Amino acid sequence: MFNIGRPIIFHLLIRNSPSSPIFTRLKTLTTITAHLQNGTTSKKDDYFAVVHHISAIVRRDFYLERTLNKLPISVTSDLVYRVLRACPNSSTESLRFFNWARSRPSYQPTTLEFEELLKTLARTKQFQQMWKIAHQMQTLSPTVVCFIIDEFGKHGLVDQAVEVFNKAKSALNCPQTIEVYNSLLFALCEVKLFHGAYALIRRMIRKGLTPNKRTYSVLVNGWCASGKMREAQDFLEEMSRKGFNPPVRGRDLLVDGLLNAGYLEAAKEMVRKMTKKGCAPDVETLNSMLQAVCNAGEAEFSIDIYNDVCRLGVSPNVGTYKIMIPAACKEGRIDEAFKILHRSIEDGHRPFPSLYAPIIKALCRNGQFDDAFCFFSDMKVKGHPPNRPVYTMLITMCGRGGRFVDAANYLVEMTELNLTPISRCFDMITDGLKNCGKHDLARKIEQLEVSLRGV
Repeated sequence: MFNIGRPIIFHLLIRNSPSSPIFTRLKTLTTITAHLQNGTTSKKDDYFAVVHHISAIVRRDFYLERTLNKLPISVTSDLVYRVLRACPNSSTESLRFFNWARSRPSYQPTTLEFEELLKTLARTKQFQQMWKIAHQMQTLSPTVVCFIIDEFGKHGLVDQAVEVFNKAKSALNCPQTIEVYNSLLFALCEVKLFHGAYALIRRMIRKGLTPNKRTYSVLVNGWCASGKMREAQDFLEEMSRKGFNPPVRGRDLLVDGLLNAGYLEAAKEMVRKMTKKGCAPDVETLNSMLQAVCNAGEAEFSIDIYNDVCRLGVSPNVGTYKIMIPAACKEGRIDEAFKILHRSIEDGHRPFPSLYAPIIKALCRNGQFDDAFCFFSDMKVKGHPPNRPVYTMLITMCGRGGRFVDAANYLVEMTELNLTPISRCFDMITDGLKNCGKHDLARKIEQLEVSLRGV
């Protein structure tokens, strides 16, 4: 239960327009940070702090209406929407908050808040309350109808999903778009009603709708999840004969379907056959494949596949590099990681910290600290500026390797960039310098920590 016994005083003046400044005054005794007390944060930060505070009340306070009544706030559509979005799994509490907001004379709910509440109720299987709210609305957008059908499908309630689809146009004033058809197709495939899915696709074509990528991928994923590769291939060939070619190649859809179904070995075998025939998957399928293989601890295979598809002329994207560089470093193939990084630079990508940090860490693990320091200096010029996690990692690796003076230098450099080191870095460096007999430098690091912490 949310603690309402602590003294909390809010003085908030909120304008009606969400885009205008929200607060003219914000005063707290115990619950808001010192930044707000000193007036150093922006009004936007103040606004989201209050959204967070009200969301916590909605989620945790048993008597939330009583607590909310004590807060002199002006309820706006934007405030209600953000609070509802911050409570995606608290259906009963969100409904109580929404009803409380509607009781305020200054608030008139919009479609945005209604639809967000409908999503929360559908997500938590509160379907009876969901329909009560839906009947209060004149129309539902295709996005919300798709979401409701998807939730029915995830819970195996295909009859309810079909019911929503059938009355979408008449009762909910929602057009049966290709996205709505795809959602019902997903619900049918979730319970393995593939004959019904085929009938739905034929109806879709008769209505003049053209299947898109999700149409194909939903059905192929369903077939692959049931272990029916042959049926998935026959479906793709049949659609191609009818003149409905998928937006991506059929082989890529099959690989994605196998990966989504957890058949990693079958997907690997298919990719092997494709590369041997001189045909490579597209970049999105390649990235999905590489990520799944690396998650399974087979980084060596991912490196081999990466090299094979590059020889076939595939141009990797940033997502590919983010997968491959850490994978190569974990395998200890630092030279391979350097090759991948240099290829990304040649492709016009400026290295992010997440790309060059794994190489620095691998060099430090091998005891190649001088190489790591030189590479880090090079990346500060050629890549994006290092962030706090990169400095923290480098300082930690220096400490583990006994390079406490270097760690102290990077800590000072970090503070000069207005990046605050964590307490563990200060403790590790000061203890290490004292053990090395460098008490003067250790004292300076302690003084730096005191000046930064203000203690």
